[in-house]
Amino acid sequence: MRRLTRRVRKKPGLPPGTLIHTGERKTEKVRLSVFRYNQQTVDFTEIDSVEKLPEPDTALVTWLHVDGLHDVELISEIGKKYNLHSLLLEDVVNIEQRPKLEDYTDYIFIVVKMLSYDEEIADVRSEQVAIVVMENLIISFHENERGFFNPVRERLKAGKGKIRTLGADYLAYALIDSVVDNYFIVFEKLGERIEAIEEELISNPSTSTLHTINGLKREMLLIRKTTWPLREITAVMERRESPLIKPATVVYLRDLYDHTIQIIDTIETMRDILTGMLDIYLSSVSNKTNEVIKVLTIIATIFIPLTFVVGIYGMNFEYMPELAWRWAYPAIMTIMALIVSGMLFYFRRKNWI
Repeated sequence: MRRLTRRVRKKPGLPPGTLIHTGERKTEKVRLSVFRYNQQTVDFTEIDSVEKLPEPDTALVTWLHVDGLHDVELISEIGKKYNLHSLLLEDVVNIEQRPKLEDYTDYIFIVVKMLSYDEEIADVRSEQVAIVVMENLIISFHENERGFFNPVRERLKAGKGKIRTLGADYLAYALIDSVVDNYFIVFEKLGERIEAIEEELISNPSTSTLHTINGLKREMLLIRKTTWPLREITAVMERRESPLIKPATVVYLRDLYDHTIQIIDTIETMRDILTGMLDIYLSSVSNKTNEVIKVLTIIATIFIPLTFVVGIYGMNFEYMPELAWRWAYPAIMTIMALIVSGMLFYFRRKNWI
């Protein structure tokens, strides 16, 4: 289970802008890939050294994607190549950043969280994606190489849609939109888990069910922390407070903003459902306990008159004519059986059993 609070891994006293990778090493080697394209052409290459980093070109849109953040020296060299602020680079390698947008005048820095659902452990994974938006250059940083942006790459290669006709700002929109679309897949998986728990609550609630509900509530809280700032990011981009955002991209950003609102509504709905499921669990456990007490009460009630009869004939009086009667024992047993049958019939008529 992930932590709600941030774990401090940076050594106190270091100057601002010191690059320290705070996450796990999720790939063996940092992978650099470059797309250079315009409406007519597209070129894809993988580079293995800092010397091969592409130069910005006014005639082409350049997308430099970095998979893996553990090599802080390489990240530093990329920052020097494109004149990126040291505080920006510090945020890139610190994977516990809150999603945000920062305007550095010459470029925009965006941090979002990519969510994915792990089927093996039935848990939601969160990975940081950092995007730097320049005039004709996009630099994106991702923790590993899972291929989350492969659909964007395929659209670039095939030339589908407007991705090759618009500028770098539209490419940044496409990357964020890919992140947002993945949220809906995660919510679909979480919805299936919630439905399964609802059936379990009705049929046979147990302590493990309560633990599962609490775990889901914790996951929804963490997801909420990553999605609420995303709405602010899209709203700022939609208002075009930076000249890097072109008017042609605004309509797509508006649609992206609607998707973030839909995601937030889904989160709040799921949180309400989980809260209601806790109430259902408590009610189910209470009803189950009441059923047990009801059965025990019926059994005790049935034995009360039988105990009374046995108590009478257990008294040590000398003159009790029934004790000398040959058929006394069968008669008493028959009477006790009739009492039990009569009480069961009465309880059945009252729908108590």
